[in-house]
Amino acid sequence: MKNITIIDCGAGNLHSVRKAFAHVAPTETVRVITSAKELESATHIVLPGVGAFADCMAGLSALTGMKEALEKHVLNGTKPFLGICVGMQIMATNGYEGGEWKGLNWFNADVIKIDSQQNTLRIPNIGWTEIDLQQEHFLFSKISQKPVVYFVHSYFMKCRETKDILATYNYGEAITACVLKNNIIATQFHPEKSQDTGLQFLTNYLNWNP
Repeated sequence: MKNITIIDCGAGNLHSVRKAFAHVAPTETVRVITSAKELESATHIVLPGVGAFADCMAGLSALTGMKEALEKHVLNGTKPFLGICVGMQIMATNGYEGGEWKGLNWFNADVIKIDSQQNTLRIPNIGWTEIDLQQEHFLFSKISQKPVVYFVHSYFMKCRETKDILATYNYGEAITACVLKNNIIATQFHPEKSQDTGLQFLTNYLNWNP
């Protein structure tokens, strides 16, 4: 049995994420938690995030022992982890939204603002966008080679190591859409809002053996 554990750090679209997982895994346990101890029994760990980098990081830091537990079970462990939107961004080294903020430093990257190209591009980018897969991977199996997924963001993870990038899209420049490292997968897009493509991605995540 799977125990899908969604971390509530006060900055996530928890209802939609929980509903999406309950839809693709109706016989499995799906729970929202704020206690680091509950990661012990988790089989899959999910960190959604919306809003500002600093607020999401502060919310996570306010959960006693949570960062240490994530390092134990995810960074130094083997439990499959999914970060969504700002939940992906805070895994970078630094974020530059409204100042300079330290992230978890799980990825050698900075979170910077999308270049508006002299105001010709709408910021934030909101809506459906086609992404380009940079690598073939099980997480995108049974999904179109040119998936169309849903984004809402003004900042993105600029990776220093291209091997970490699983998918990008073009918005005046190459924007990181998905990153992967060992048992850690993270998306700038919202799979829970990306209809059939997003649901298939979540299904693949639950069946993934990193």
